[in-house]
Amino acid sequence: MARSPKKDIPRPSSEQVTIYLKKWEQLDAYPEQEKALDKLFQEFCPKNEKIEDILLKSATLNDFYSTNIFSVFSVAKHILELKIDARLSKKDLSLVDELQNVNIQGKNHKFYSFASKYCSHHNPKNFPIYDNYVAKVLRHFRDVDKFIKRKDLKIYKNFVETLDCFTKYYSLENFSRKEIDRYLWLLGKENFPKTNQRK
Repeated sequence: MARSPKKDIPRPSSEQVTIYLKKWEQLDAYPEQEKALDKLFQEFCPKNEKIEDILLKSATLNDFYSTNIFSVFSVAKHILELKIDARLSKKDLSLVDELQNVNIQGKNHKFYSFASKYCSHHNPKNFPIYDNYVAKVLRHFRDVDKFIKRKDLKIYKNFVETLDCFTKYYSLENFSRKEIDRYLWLLGKENFPKTNQRK
């Protein structure tokens, strides 16, 4: 049985974010994986015009963060067909919703977390990462402090709006979206554990 979420989650503050960012830096693999992804997305393969570049980025992202993409080629082909570079530059948030819907052998699959991560690693300032842990923390504090009305966080623009309202409500504007993401992810991982899986 999974443990119930803690009820005494510390209220968000600059001090709390700083504490969790230090914890994140001390994690075993994530900081180095992030550096590798930054080099891959920002330096080695910044464009999405060649299938081999997209395959390399998609496969690496899927492996590092277990985004459950079971047909990397299908996803890469979908990204290539969408011609996403201009939309990434224009901060087109609808891109994530479109990118997540991939048809594989006649069936539509949604890879929402992967789509947000893929866009974020190209443009981290404007495309925050959706993750179940992050969403759970946002919902928790939304329900506690009512900083925004309930919205479906599986719609990316709603997720971004909720994240921005969270940041403003708790006076965390001095932190980047990437830093807020790391704080929320680690806080969620600690307080909202996943149900245990059979081995």
